[in-house]
Amino acid sequence: MSEVIKNRYEFVVLFDVENGNPNGDPDAGNMPRIDPESGYGLVTDVCLKRKIRNYVETVKEDEKGYKIYIKENVPLNTSDNLAYDYIGINGKDEKVTKNLKKSDPEADVKIRDFMCQNFYDIRTFGAVMTTFVKASLNCGQVRGPVQLGFARSIDPIISQEVTITRVAITTEEDAGKKSTEMGRKNIVPYALYRAEGYISANLARKSTGFSEEDLELLWDAIINMFEHDHSAARGKMAVRELIVFKHSKELGDCPAYKLFEAVEVKRKEDVVYPRKYKDYEVLIHEEEIPEKVEMTRKI
Repeated sequence: MSEVIKNRYEFVVLFDVENGNPNGDPDAGNMPRIDPESGYGLVTDVCLKRKIRNYVETVKEDEKGYKIYIKENVPLNTSDNLAYDYIGINGKDEKVTKNLKKSDPEADVKIRDFMCQNFYDIRTFGAVMTTFVKASLNCGQVRGPVQLGFARSIDPIISQEVTITRVAITTEEDAGKKSTEMGRKNIVPYALYRAEGYISANLARKSTGFSEEDLELLWDAIINMFEHDHSAARGKMAVRELIVFKHSKELGDCPAYKLFEAVEVKRKEDVVYPRKYKDYEVLIHEEEIPEKVEMTRKI
């Protein structure tokens, strides 16, 4: 494992969707998420983190140090048992766990360190480590150095409900009455989204040990997070820009908002209904970026 990162970072991600639903809202019939006041489209941080986790899991295939804790269809306790084994506790044996003290700070620290060293998403995003209660252990909340905000579309979006015909009839009884059934899909014809993120070198050093190698994997995962996640429901999605700001020191050289404001994304003046990435222009006002901050366009 390479050394822990020593510089603070901020980054801006631009990604788009074409004829798809980037993030369905379960409170609105799985329609694309939208800010009802402004009409801007939204994609949650949880959705983006899921894509990053899935990419790391795909490329690393449970390699040592790169397991994924928050995993689809895998209970957290399944991963917890690895930590139990590490500190010599049989987490499945109730007789053993009942005899443990209410608080064992040394065991708590051992488990926390083990989880950070072995699970990439804990080392990156942190985790609430309260699933060890069966053994009366409490690792508390591990704050991850990498944090993402909601993504928001550059322009307001209009969700379209498309009626589709399917030939797969649900029941034998229905098959005797009809040969097709009607269905519906909710799509966004086109939208460009912007997400902003933060990486704390201070938390990496004090908490999880997020390393330079982890950082490079994170950039790779962000750039490719939609490349192995294509589906008919999500349409055509791609990351178009990853703009990274590297500070010269652990605590940074300026407030994050100044760097984010230096990146301007706007629709071209002659475009009424944007339907492709080239309908927008990305302007970086380098004069607003402090000299000590290094700006890199990863794509």
